[in-house]
Amino acid sequence: MQFIVKFFPEITIKSKPVRRQFVARLRGNIRRVLKQIDPAVEVKREWDKIVVQSKSEDAATRDQMVDALSHVTGIAYFLDVQAFPLGDMDDILERTLSIHAGRLAGKTFALRCKRAGQHDFKSIDVERYVGGGLNQHSAASGVSLSNPDVVVNLEIRDQTLYVVSERHKGLGGFPLGSLDPVLSLMSGGFDSTVSSFLTMKRGLATHFCFFNLGGRDHELGVMEVSLYLWMKYGCQQRVRFISVPFEEVVAELLGKVENSQMGVVLKRMMLRAGSAVAKSMDIDALVTGESVAQVSSQTLRNISIIDSATDLLVLRPLATSNKGEIIDIAREIGTEEFAAAMPEYCGVISVNPTTRARPDRIAAEEAKFDFSVLERAIENARSTAIDELADQDFCASGIEVLSVPLAESTILDIRHPDEEDEIPLLSKSARVTRIPFYELHSRLWELDTSQSYMLYCGKGVMSRLQAGHLAEQGFPDVKVYKPEH
Repeated sequence: MQFIVKFFPEITIKSKPVRRQFVARLRGNIRRVLKQIDPAVEVKREWDKIVVQSKSEDAATRDQMVDALSHVTGIAYFLDVQAFPLGDMDDILERTLSIHAGRLAGKTFALRCKRAGQHDFKSIDVERYVGGGLNQHSAASGVSLSNPDVVVNLEIRDQTLYVVSERHKGLGGFPLGSLDPVLSLMSGGFDSTVSSFLTMKRGLATHFCFFNLGGRDHELGVMEVSLYLWMKYGCQQRVRFISVPFEEVVAELLGKVENSQMGVVLKRMMLRAGSAVAKSMDIDALVTGESVAQVSSQTLRNISIIDSATDLLVLRPLATSNKGEIIDIAREIGTEEFAAAMPEYCGVISVNPTTRARPDRIAAEEAKFDFSVLERAIENARSTAIDELADQDFCASGIEVLSVPLAESTILDIRHPDEEDEIPLLSKSARVTRIPFYELHSRLWELDTSQSYMLYCGKGVMSRLQAGHLAEQGFPDVKVYKPEH
């Protein structure tokens, strides 16, 4: 199988050195992602495209590659093609008919040809001859150049004919890691997950920072959605997940700061802590999911006062987005269910929060705060390579990994519903129950602690993370099911 990858247009208008750098990064990202599917895959860089070649013709492998490429940033679109030595017009027609005849039955079509190289014909000649032949020798209902049901695409490069069987939309944006790193302040809700995705899409290597206001379930939920974003869109970039214990900070706020000012002061404390973490990682910018006027702390006056707590740049990709638009993006990228099921901690809620904070008033409130508490929280922050998150809890729990299901066990398929539908898990020897991992902590009551459970996910990462959590929750017989492929 073969794919032709076309670059996001903004890449093509860069200067030659920058374009070369971006394309090299894109090629590396594609190789890392696809080698997990086919270790022998070849990814070749050309000036105006990247060519992906695999010797496999397995339909399941093709589907996996299409899905993987559709989540790599920097790609405008990619073509699923079949390559042939260039013959005469009749040969081009026969090759095209063999691939597209079935698709054209009862439909109108148009044929488009792109050509590069020295030939004794023009693109329009191919379109007329092959288009006319398709119309005559297939069950198509006719040609429609302006509004066809099907577009048949051909590309001719020197002495090679590429018949495009399908065109797939890419994510766009810049290749991940082609720009500077940022630190995203993650709560796990709609806003922070979408803003993190948008910085990743723009090519910024995005690290994740979580402020734990109290509760293992919330921390686990944010780990999960961060892992999901990294596995789906992260191209195996080496980023970190940082968890900052903020329970003492919250307690200090509740005891010392006037109620109406707490929201602004808490955000300032988070920016201070986030800035300290970012500087220790040589990162120049923070990312938040704030949207102007969405809540009381996000008025322009309050945002300005919050930002004055740090000398780092604070990026707000959602600054002018409304909630409906944010939820639409969350649904599109697959984080809507996470956000809806995310455990939340609401320990700092002002009764009458200020919408027009004053610098002198905030300074007076912060003067009451013991900043050694904040310093202690920063010192106790835990930084973990994101691909090692599951291994931390997993190693501590000592849970077995088995490649064969146990007859007395129930397999919990905790994959995202999209993955479950695409590749259903079937077992003849064990019962399979489907509970998405982002719902597992809220549905523990459905599970019997006396039963044996084997957790399954596609790559074995979420299943390890959740297995450790189930063991903590009093499930004595929990294992991970990781079949050999």
